[in-house]
Amino acid sequence: MEHFYGVLVNTGTVLLGSLVGLLLHRGIPEKLTDGIMKVLGLCTIAIALPGILKGQNQLIMIISLVLGTALGTLIDIDGKLNSVGDKLSEKLNKGSKKHGGNIAEGFVTASLLFCIGAMTIVGSINAGVSSDNEMLYTKALLDLISSTMLSASLGIGVLFSAIFVFTFQGGLVCLGMWLGSFLSEFAINEIICAGSVMILAIGINLISTLKLKVADMLPALLFIPILCLFFN
Repeated sequence: MEHFYGVLVNTGTVLLGSLVGLLLHRGIPEKLTDGIMKVLGLCTIAIALPGILKGQNQLIMIISLVLGTALGTLIDIDGKLNSVGDKLSEKLNKGSKKHGGNIAEGFVTASLLFCIGAMTIVGSINAGVSSDNEMLYTKALLDLISSTMLSASLGIGVLFSAIFVFTFQGGLVCLGMWLGSFLSEFAINEIICAGSVMILAIGINLISTLKLKVADMLPALLFIPILCLFFN
């Protein structure tokens, strides 16, 4: 059970932050939330850059992202995630924008922001391998702030992202428990690198009208351990 303490805390902070953001929504001027979201996007980009530099082989990053995006596009992961958000939207006042923001957009944006990145991957694997939850606790504090601002801007969809946070991070912890020490430091660094490219794309989505389908890039993380066996 101790392997999952960090996941539970992180899920709780996303729920708490989302609720606080929804309560504060009416009292926060749109200009303020828009400005903070732009800054949050820039901070997201800044967070991504050190992770990208961890990559030791650019070919692994390029090949994994190309193959992963091709597979993700064929499966239409982004469309399916948006479909989940749309179904939630239909159940809550038949797709109305109560509490502000589009539910699908809030769900997808928050789920990806909270789950794809160096801290999520390494923190969850550390928790699975050695019950070390320190990195996930740090991430939980950051997500408390992010979820508050996101839900104030994008609405109730951010609240439902807690389900994805629990499922995704819990799955990574289970993977870490199973893999143990078999996942090399080289493979972990390459996963961080590709994941950070996705975080960079999320930051771009937050500060611009350009909307990159980051969810379709997710399968890249599956190709990296295989590629590392050939390039190590």
